[in-house]
Amino acid sequence: MATTYEPIATQTLGSAASSITFSSIPASWTDLRVVIVDTTSTTSNGGFYFNGDTSALYSVTRISGNGSSTYSSRSSGDGRFVLGYSALTSTTIPTMLTLDLFSYAGSTFKTGLCTFNADYSGSGGLDYVVGLYRSTSAITSVTFITSPGNLSIGTTATLYGIKAA
Repeated sequence: MATTYEPIATQTLGSAASSITFSSIPASWTDLRVVIVDTTSTTSNGGFYFNGDTSALYSVTRISGNGSSTYSSRSSGDGRFVLGYSALTSTTIPTMLTLDLFSYAGSTFKTGLCTFNADYSGSGGLDYVVGLYRSTSAITSVTFITSPGNLSIGTTATLYGIKAA
């Protein structure tokens, strides 16, 4: 990572779990980045929610491609920052998911960009999700959930603070 990135916390799962939470995030950085590396056999439409808030304050736009087809959609009034349907689809090839949260400690609505790659039985694919969290509260916790299924043993999640982005 660039020198402007500072690791805040890392979690490695010792047992399967349906979520990972980073809490008590101080307002010390400009932006946040969450990086998750996992091998899970679910075609999940999991996602992120912030500050324990699962009310209908989230909106997202998604684009996806897998080499033979493309997909796009938009949703609003969701109870989380919903990811695409192709996340976390291989039990042998790791999937890397990143979430960038911009101006997370500010007093305006929060925007984020999520990217992830996934293996589709050897053909691969990429998904991009841009989202809005319609809350003016500073983000002090980030939770990633899968739906349905669990994150695998050995899944790693790291939260980074980005200075002066």
